[in-house]
Amino acid sequence: MGRASTKENKNVYQLAREELELSREKASELLESVPADRIEKIENEKTIAHPEEILAMAEKYKRPSLCNHYCSSDCPIGQKYVPKVEIKELSSIVLEMLASLNSVNKEKDRLIEITADGKIDVGEIDDFIYIQEELERISITVETLQLWTEKMLANGLIDIEAYEKRKKK
Repeated sequence: MGRASTKENKNVYQLAREELELSREKASELLESVPADRIEKIENEKTIAHPEEILAMAEKYKRPSLCNHYCSSDCPIGQKYVPKVEIKELSSIVLEMLASLNSVNKEKDRLIEITADGKIDVGEIDDFIYIQEELERISITVETLQLWTEKMLANGLIDIEAYEKRKKK
């Protein structure tokens, strides 16, 4: 049996594995295609994981949030384009979504005024940026809801067959 880790600043991949009480050797067996020494290098940040390794971890550890972490933190392209999403309680997600939707709804006429001529004038920039930021908050909230749903599906808290069947409709 492997030694217990005493490292204080564990990364999310190590925390996810340890939460399942898996040694690196057992995790390697579970992941099938990632050797234990590679897991150690990823967890000790001596190497960056490949996307397919993160996909395997996310699936086998039942932690879809690992994909968002990888894309928003480890991938150079994702660092620029993928926002960091934290899983929250469903009620919090819904309240944030409603607040942002209400804010944008109040500003929709202003957005039409700003964009009607196809350009953003100096006097319109502040309002445009505000609306753009509210739309980004909506986007992040949608991503948060998607991540919450994936977590619930992975952990059997939403019936995956019923979900997939209804989603196709």
